[in-house]
Amino acid sequence: MIFDSHAHLNLDAFDTDRTDVFERMSMNGISYVLNPGVDLESSYAAIALTEVFPQVYAAVGFHPQETYKMNDDALDELEKMAKHPKVVAIGEIGLDYYRERTKKPVQQQRFREQIRLAERLNLPIAIHDREAHGDTVAILKEEKAFDRIRVLMHCYSGSAEMAKDLLKLDCYFSISGSITYGNNKKAKAVLAEIPLDHMCVETDAPFLAPEPARSEMKKEDARKMYGSSAVRNEPAFIVNTIRKIAELKDLKFEEVASATYETAKLFYGIK
Repeated sequence: MIFDSHAHLNLDAFDTDRTDVFERMSMNGISYVLNPGVDLESSYAAIALTEVFPQVYAAVGFHPQETYKMNDDALDELEKMAKHPKVVAIGEIGLDYYRERTKKPVQQQRFREQIRLAERLNLPIAIHDREAHGDTVAILKEEKAFDRIRVLMHCYSGSAEMAKDLLKLDCYFSISGSITYGNNKKAKAVLAEIPLDHMCVETDAPFLAPEPARSEMKKEDARKMYGSSAVRNEPAFIVNTIRKIAELKDLKFEEVASATYETAKLFYGIK
């Protein structure tokens, strides 16, 4: 059994073959997938998916780059959505300084508000942190998130040293297909520090397709199939990520798949 802890299956990249994607999930042993929101519309869409596909659980929230859309009414709406029985987290939330579509002070304030919402509802949080490690961790500490709720660093991109420090705070980490890229020495150093009982695996589909899928499909074919030269990722490809983790940790595939499945269920509070 496998748990894809973060995939955006509501996106239009899957509109033409979504049912086939779920069939391939089942064929490859993926039992569950967590679909996060990035704004109100996508949070509604994530919940709608849970009502069609029993394998799906949802998180609701505003991605940092989308927080320019956020106001008090939107926060109230998130709180209402979070009471749906298949909403198991607030996310993806955090900070993203790679592109300042939303100014840093706005990102930071909305991040704090969503942490406080999660604390009120006793829900875990899935964190998006891109080129904002210091501020992300500082805000999580200031809001006492590590003391009050479970925290998952989605598609973790920090250092091995930072991972060590976060583990002391009982933080969880999600490993994406980027671990399969040949030049990703930093991710491999991080992987060595994270025990399986604090590790989830994810695709972040349709983004970050792992090897060998990333190399095997020609850009022309990807453009015809998906409307983009980037190879579309999907949950079935997560087996490649698990296989690479098993190789790097000198474990069996089944050990990594089973352990990360149990970790994700524990993190999201799924019985």
